Amino acid sequence: MTDGLGLEDAYGATFGRIKAQGGQRSGLGMSALMWICHSERPLRAEELCQALAVEIGSTDYNANNAPSIRTVLSCCQGLVMVDKEGSTIRLIHYTLQEYLTSHRSLFGSPHSRISESCLTYLNSQQVMALSGPRPHNIQPSHFLEYSSLYWGAHMSKELSEGGKTLALKLFSHYECHISGRLLLQHALDVPSLGSTGGLYKFTGLHCASIFGVAEVARVLTMMDGVDINSMDETGATPLLWAAMNGREAVVELLLGREDINSDWPDPYGQTPLSWAAENGHEAVGKLLLGRGEVKPDRPDDECQTPISRASRNGHEAMLKLLLGREDVDPDKPDNSGRTPILWASRNGHDSAVKLLLGRKDVNPDRPDDDRRTPILWAARNGHKGVVKLLLTREDVNPDSLDFVRRTPILWAAVNGHEAVVKLLLGRKDVNPDRLGLVGRAPISLAAENGHEAVVKLLLGCEEVNPDRPDVRGRTALWFATWRQREAVVKLLLGRKDVNPNRPDDNGQTPILRAAKDGHGAVVKLLLGHEDVNPYSPDRRGQTPISLAARNGHRAVVKLLQEWESAIPDRLNL
Repeated sequence: MTDGLGLEDAYGATFGRIKAQGGQRSGLGMSALMWICHSERPLRAEELCQALAVEIGSTDYNANNAPSIRTVLSCCQGLVMVDKEGSTIRLIHYTLQEYLTSHRSLFGSPHSRISESCLTYLNSQQVMALSGPRPHNIQPSHFLEYSSLYWGAHMSKELSEGGKTLALKLFSHYECHISGRLLLQHALDVPSLGSTGGLYKFTGLHCASIFGVAEVARVLTMMDGVDINSMDETGATPLLWAAMNGREAVVELLLGREDINSDWPDPYGQTPLSWAAENGHEAVGKLLLGRGEVKPDRPDDECQTPISRASRNGHEAMLKLLLGREDVDPDKPDNSGRTPILWASRNGHDSAVKLLLGRKDVNPDRPDDDRRTPILWAARNGHKGVVKLLLTREDVNPDSLDFVRRTPILWAAVNGHEAVVKLLLGRKDVNPDRLGLVGRAPISLAAENGHEAVVKLLLGCEEVNPDRPDVRGRTALWFATWRQREAVVKLLLGRKDVNPNRPDDNGQTPILRAAKDGHGAVVKLLLGHEDVNPYSPDRRGQTPISLAARNGHRAVVKLLQEWESAIPDRLNL
């Protein structure tokens, strides 16, 4: 089974044996395989067994009908197994998934059957008993969670009349149903929601909009008393949920209503267009931009406009759409002074940066409130492609200082972005030895963080002084020693212009610092250098060996003693 070759006949024969079992065993085996093959996520053993106990259309759920997992495995004739690590059920081989999806006739309409099973369960007396006024921290059963979060995903793939009827039945009491609570928690990515006395304001139309089940949403909008602009307890309307999740058909349906408010924001000021832009839903964006009342440059509470949201997440198609509008400002800063091109640069979206650079009304060097420019953010986060694009512009300063006096190359060195450092070193207008706050040079920060490749690059620059101290007298070697960066210590010790005995303002030399902290490997490296003085005391008269002994570093004490005892041999040599 390592390559999956020749398994077509084997799978076919196995399905023949499953069907030959007859009766309940045959049905159980096929149903289990259908669920495992078409579920939206891997199912746990308990979930699968509970799902198999559902009788579609029944108002009563009998937990005693749930088979044991051992029975399920037996009925599947070895085609499924329990993953011990996650306690999930999975197919025995990836080729079986391919076989099942290519033989569609095996399961008929799997997604409609699954959605009907989920909805039957949610409409059962047992689940209804969990709804209404109750503690907000109730623990849902295994299958309750799956059916609440995924029935709509299955229905959006295959809609049956039976499923539609069951969905409308659920929605008749959805505002106080536990499944709505679980879906809202999942959509908001929060562990729990506070109790609201059993009424959630999260309606069936909100739910249908999240899942994108347009046919069900259409029926709901035609019902008396349904407010298509109603806000749930998070302040979101059905249109906003549909736009956020890219449900084009539902958005089109809702926009077809005369009473729709197409530009209504959530409590944080984000409109449907803003959410569509943030998540890259171009088709939804086109629909919304076709409405005269939609303001395409409307800022949210953070003063981020739709184009800023699209740039931030690198949604090129959405960005093109918005750049085609004359009423959109492509260089508008938010509350932190960050423009669309700065967001795109910060997050490494090359194509978005390229698009924005093509605009004359975009300033590619505009800093934010921390005086950080697009190229500085790109360098800080290691986005080589963006840095390369920005370096082609004459109006970009590749050596700008932010509020802590750090340049792009200094940020790249701090974070070990070798490729970006290499790019910047190729510029004559970049100072590779420019000091940041407290006198730290790029090589000092790279050494402290153990970025060997960056240190090598900087050591190859004539402008770089590898022994330059900061305001406290600490050099690159001192920091590398302190942080136990052995590879960097080796590099620096190989330089004639690095003083291995240079003390900081407290009189601590690199070897004294290493001995004090018990860094035996570093002490050994330093002792191997012919110029290192292991006797030099600090300002208090404390030597490396006395500090190592005081702090209980026996291995370091032993190293220093052995070095001292070997002095006569070295003198003879």
